[in-house]
This record gives sequence, C-alpha cells and structure tokens, in this order.
Amino acid sequence: MRQIVLDTETTGLDWQRGHRVIEIGCVELLNRRQTGNTWHSYLNPQRAIDQAAQDVHGISIEDLADKPLFSAIADEFLQFIRGAELIIHNAPFDIGFLDNEFRLAGMESVTISPAGHVLDTLLLARQLHPGQRNSLDALCKRYSVDNTRRDLHGALLDARLLAEVYLAMTGGQAALSLGQSLAVANFSDASKPQQLARDGVDLIVLRASDAELAEHSAQLDLIDKACSASSLWRRSDS
Repeated sequence: MRQIVLDTETTGLDWQRGHRVIEIGCVELLNRRQTGNTWHSYLNPQRAIDQAAQDVHGISIEDLADKPLFSAIADEFLQFIRGAELIIHNAPFDIGFLDNEFRLAGMESVTISPAGHVLDTLLLARQLHPGQRNSLDALCKRYSVDNTRRDLHGALLDARLLAEVYLAMTGGQAALSLGQSLAVANFSDASKPQQLARDGVDLIVLRASDAELAEHSAQLDLIDKACSASSLWRRSDS
C-alpha cells in the first residue's frame, strides 16, 4: 500500500480570490512505513503574498523570484503521487488550490481526487477526538510528536509531522524522530476480521478502515451542518 502525505503553502486563504500555491511537500509511506522518499518544490506564484500568510510560513515573494512556475513541475508532481492514497490535513483546502493550479496551467482535465483516494486527517481526528482541538500542532502534542522545529509552517516539514501523527493516530509505526519509544498496535492485524465467542456463538468482527472512519465523519459533518447542531452520534461520543 503506497500513501503520500501532502501539504501546501499558499499566498493566502482563498484560491477563488486569485491566491496561489507557493510550496508543495510530499512524504512517501509504503505499507505504513516512511521510505525516506520525498518530493518538494517551491513555486513562483506571479503575485503578491498576503502579509498574514507570510507571517505563518515566512516565505516572501523575493524568495520565490527564481523558482519554477507550477506548469513546469505539474507532470513531475503528478507522477510522484499517481496511484497513491493521499493523506492531507484539511484536504478541501489543499485540493482546491492544487486543482486550480492545474486549471491555470491549461490542464483542466486533471484533478487531485481521481489521482488517488484522499484521506482527510482533520476529519479522522474529529472522529477520534470530538470536541477537541485538532490542528496539526494540537495533534503533535496529543501524540507526542516532536514539533519543536516548527517555528514557521513549511510544506515538507508539515508533511513529515503529519506522517508521524497519522501513523500514531491510526495505531501504526512510530517514526524515529518521536524521541521516545511508543507502544503501538499492529495496524495490519487490527484491520483483519476477528472471531469472538459469545454464548457459544462465533461472531465475526470487521473493524472500520481509516477511509471508512473518515467518510463516516464527513457524513456526520453534513448532518451537523444541515441540522445546525451536533448529531446524536457525536453527542453520544461526548
């Protein structure tokens, strides 16, 4: 199973108002282990960067003057992520920006979602920790992932942190940079059917996959929005 943990940095918050991607960072997981294989690029957005955004990532337009346009790296980027499940925190934000970049590059037929299944770790975190803060920094603290180097946001740095958080959050291998040994479950075993005995009757238990949990959480988000209140399932969790 090949997965790509992906993050972006941008000139601002809304691609529909002309904001652009200025950095893409990707970290490869194979069978839930970090391979050390990454893909990273800074990009020239050909527009100004909002000061609020620059305060977050520390990247100025002067830093990007000699960087490639998105159109120059689009094929290479697609080749790296093709066929993999994408792991993204707050996926609609990054996907909206990247799909817009493909449109601006004259590649209207290309969208991120069909390139591979997308798992939104923000939705997964909300499912696992309802009512709590689920930003990347909050998750790093919750799962003892060392983010002390994160004075500023950076696409590749954040993708590496998210890879560690995702593996810890889903009971997988802990990365070496955690700084401590964590007892973690064998995820591959957890996803297999288990047989339980109850009153002389054998019951087969199928555990939900990460994708199914994320889809369940997304459905609850729709219910919450439609009802303007927390769904009964989430109230029972709390």
